Amino acid sequence: MTENPQHGNQPTPGPDADQIQSVIDRILAADTASSAHGTTASGRALALSEGGDGHTEVDGEQLELADRQALRRVSGLSTELEDMSEVEYRQLRLERVVLAGLWTEGTAQDAENSLRELAALAETAGSEVLDGIIQRRHLPDPATFLGKGKAEELRGIVAMTGADTVVVDSELAPSQRRALEDVVRVKVIDRTALILDIFAQHAQSREGRAQVELAQLEYLLPRLRGWGESMSRQAGGRAAGGEGIGSRGPGETKIELDRRRIRTRMAKLRREIAAMKPARETKRANRRRNRVPSVAIAGYTNAGKSSLLNRLTHAGVLVENALFATLDPTVRKSVTPDGIGYTLSDTVGFVRQLPTQLVEAFRSTLEEVGDSDVILHVVDVSHPDPEGQIAAVRTVLAEVDARRIPEIVVLNKADAADPLVVARLRQREPRSVVVSARTGEGIEELERAISDAIPRPNVALDLLVPFTDGDVVSRLHSPDADIISETYEAEGTRLRVLVREDLVEDLRRYALDGSAGSQERPGA
Repeated sequence: MTENPQHGNQPTPGPDADQIQSVIDRILAADTASSAHGTTASGRALALSEGGDGHTEVDGEQLELADRQALRRVSGLSTELEDMSEVEYRQLRLERVVLAGLWTEGTAQDAENSLRELAALAETAGSEVLDGIIQRRHLPDPATFLGKGKAEELRGIVAMTGADTVVVDSELAPSQRRALEDVVRVKVIDRTALILDIFAQHAQSREGRAQVELAQLEYLLPRLRGWGESMSRQAGGRAAGGEGIGSRGPGETKIELDRRRIRTRMAKLRREIAAMKPARETKRANRRRNRVPSVAIAGYTNAGKSSLLNRLTHAGVLVENALFATLDPTVRKSVTPDGIGYTLSDTVGFVRQLPTQLVEAFRSTLEEVGDSDVILHVVDVSHPDPEGQIAAVRTVLAEVDARRIPEIVVLNKADAADPLVVARLRQREPRSVVVSARTGEGIEELERAISDAIPRPNVALDLLVPFTDGDVVSRLHSPDADIISETYEAEGTRLRVLVREDLVEDLRRYALDGSAGSQERPGA
């Protein structure tokens, strides 16, 4: 993928020649290196991890991945049935795309990383990336987003490469998309539509599919358009059958009819998603009632969250070297090294400029993060911009009110990372653990960090429980409490215990004077 340094006919000042040339040199050097390893521009985007999917024995058989790849896309394959064998029939031709990005702020490296991430998104969606350009502007052009000169240049690149789609690295207004399509003469989609398409391909559960469809309809509603007869009025009553004078009302235009149907469908989907919510809340309530600590795995897409879940629990969930491979939350049980049970939840990955429609549609799923006791924030330290990924994830965590929850930063893929980058991140994030989900490096240290972070009994009580309340003593012989001493007296059972804060009120009537509410740790 190359970037074009020309600016088109834009009056705004651009970077100097040295800045632009440095961007071109970096990308050409990366492309040369990838070619030396047997890959081309049509291979895996550099935003995806090198070395394949990296499955290990803890990932299990990966049957879901085999099912997903059964209908895969390949380069240069005809879709005409007479040209296809039985094996080829289950394969589709790749779309050929050209990328276009806008550099409005930050450094040239930031703009380059963003375009490479867009390339990874396009490949995950099933496209072949042919070329890419970056335009330097202070503000997007209100008409064509890129500006007239750069749009004409993009048209020439599309004609030269034979591309059938242009993907823009931002969310376009409906008028900008139409104006850009009129210039380049091929289909134009934006970053939001691309992410929604990936979600639509990967959603498996009933709730996940409903959430994605709702997000797609919210995106589509203001972007409906019609041509020619499709804009004509639809007759009301029996006028469509030619019956009766005076029955031919103006009716709805086709686009009005489509909007009404979309709104009706969106209302139905919201009701369905709301009806599914109590089931998840009931499960969470059961875990809270049983005092089971919960740990949520969150992080940037393709950071290795599912691989980490498999390493910690042997869950065997799908692992794929693709963006947004996991959409449906997975909850598994695990145990700390000292025997405390907890639940571990794998959640959907985040990305820069995550569409607001998806945040809203997946809010019920993201509640798994907001209701957890500890967050494992997984970071891909082999990525060119791990700090940017951390900032993007924390922005979404703030939107779902999860910033108050204790966070452990898990610096994953350490086996493929630059040691200097790892050291830099460890200095920036003091509560961090360096691991490799692929090799197992650092997993024991992570388990100890989880054990230290999950809620434990920490309120000391000196109790005298009558023999008639034996159920209270039985309850204290559970993970809810740590019993320091237990003796029997004439009035009942004398216990010195450490309990969770939410149990203090229930036990206060058994507390001896002055013992309730003091904070203490085991062994203190």
